[in-house]
Amino acid sequence: MSSEVRRVLMDLRDRMAIKAFEKGEEFVPRLVFPSTAGAPLEGINVYHRDFLPCVEAAGLRRITFHTLRHSYASHLIQAGASLVYVKEQMGHSSIRVTVDTYGHLVPGADIAWADKLDAAATNPQPSATYTQPNGSQRGTELPQLLENIGGPARIRTLDQRIMSGRN
Repeated sequence: MSSEVRRVLMDLRDRMAIKAFEKGEEFVPRLVFPSTAGAPLEGINVYHRDFLPCVEAAGLRRITFHTLRHSYASHLIQAGASLVYVKEQMGHSSIRVTVDTYGHLVPGADIAWADKLDAAATNPQPSATYTQPNGSQRGTELPQLLENIGGPARIRTLDQRIMSGRN
């Protein structure tokens, strides 16, 4: 639940406790939304007596409580919440359930990856090997390069006895 919902519920609980204290009641209600008898509310009664009249008054089509669950998950995803967070909020047993149910709602899921490939092509990562010198640089670096690889005979070791078979 959001911090605002938590704040409102705690405020309501505190007001109920103060009201009970002012009446001189020893018993402070444990439930924020008790029935008239002080017991937990019955879901079917809340649905028909409270929820449906609110839905109709708002001009919405008839929905179920479970629809609110899907709306909550959908809004989380559209706001940028990770699927792992949505999985935890929904109480799913596995991330697969979450992905199978809500994966299509991830904004820009497909095109974002394709765009990243375009960006990688225009900004390539540095290579592990050095780039070949272009024609203008070749004349200036060639003597140094040949010296580093063993001279004009193209022997890669400085000790030419190893390559020639002489010990």
